[in-house]
Amino acid sequence: MPKSAAHRLAEFAERVLGGPLPVAVRTWDGRRAGPPGPTVVLKNRRALRWLLYSPGELGLARAYVSGDLDVEGDLTEGFRRAWAYRPQLSARDFGEAIRLAARLGVFGLPPKPPAEEARLRGKPHTLDRDRSAISHHYDLSNAFYQLLMDDSMAYSSGYWSGTADLARAQHDKLELICRKLGLRPGMRLLDVGCGWGSLLVHAAKHHGVEAVGVTISAEQAQHGKTRLAQHDLDDRVEVRRQDYRELAGESFDAVASVEMGEHVGEDNYPVYASTLFRMLKPTGRLLLQQMSRGAVAPGGGAFIERYIAPDMTMRPLSRTLGHLETAGFEIRDVHALREHYVPTVRAWADTLEQHWDEAVALIGEAGARIWRLYLVGGALAFEENRMGVDQILAVRPDADGRSGMPWTREWA
Repeated sequence: MPKSAAHRLAEFAERVLGGPLPVAVRTWDGRRAGPPGPTVVLKNRRALRWLLYSPGELGLARAYVSGDLDVEGDLTEGFRRAWAYRPQLSARDFGEAIRLAARLGVFGLPPKPPAEEARLRGKPHTLDRDRSAISHHYDLSNAFYQLLMDDSMAYSSGYWSGTADLARAQHDKLELICRKLGLRPGMRLLDVGCGWGSLLVHAAKHHGVEAVGVTISAEQAQHGKTRLAQHDLDDRVEVRRQDYRELAGESFDAVASVEMGEHVGEDNYPVYASTLFRMLKPTGRLLLQQMSRGAVAPGGGAFIERYIAPDMTMRPLSRTLGHLETAGFEIRDVHALREHYVPTVRAWADTLEQHWDEAVALIGEAGARIWRLYLVGGALAFEENRMGVDQILAVRPDADGRSGMPWTREWA
């Protein structure tokens, strides 16, 4: 009896991996091969054609987003098993893959990449290209982000201190930032990359500050202005659609930038750091919350770079600290929050699954599938220490070197 397509694929994969198949595979003819548990479902031969023309992560992503490939069972467990095996195909392996594709009738024209892939033009990190990159992700749909997140609209790691509730974790994160900054009534706060205004609203309502937030996302700016009016804060809090490079002629008692530094690029980071320094008054504090990553895939990998955050650059924590010190900052505290991002992202993923039909109605089936991959993979990356996130507290010393900082961690 001839071998099924599933068994031929399994045998090839096991030879390349040098061990047993981590997940099962089921092909378009209904035949299955591999261990119990998560099963990769190849709905048609085009699913393999994606991999033939774009081997690895990008081909898998395109096949999944297009709906030609699916996963039955626990997607997180499937990711966890597969991530342990990341082989590089040799010329011999690729030749064998071509011959197998021919036997399985996979050959054909390369499929057109899904429309949801980012297609940016121009030199990276020019003003126009940065606006396009940010728009690709953040201007997706305010209604979708409202569906996904809690009422604060905080799109960054929460701070989980014994609570199982996302809203509380985000409140506690915002409060922790305000305490680290030492905010008091009447102080002026600048939020660079203010998102939908979560920190601005919290700081103004609970700490009595005046504040300015800047974002280059049109949707975020509009939503932020609406929120300020709803909370009767528009007389002392302002949201601007403005790039950090356009900030000038003002000074603030405190500056925050929460998970925005990933978007400025490595070459532009010194400009970003010096801008944060320049906008602060002497003895003013900076709170920077930022994701980190080692030398491998600083943009997050092919899937993230094409579908989620084009032009993003994550850097090791040490490099960020070096940039800040070069700009003139004194580093006062570093608080690792990597483990806190795991329940944050999984709470968003749970919400997506619970409201799947609503999400599809807002961003389409392909868009929802992109977000499912993004959230499942992101939570696992933080869990397995392939990505980190840290809060960095720094100060601009005065001319005599005084920091104005307390001797103890009063925010702890």
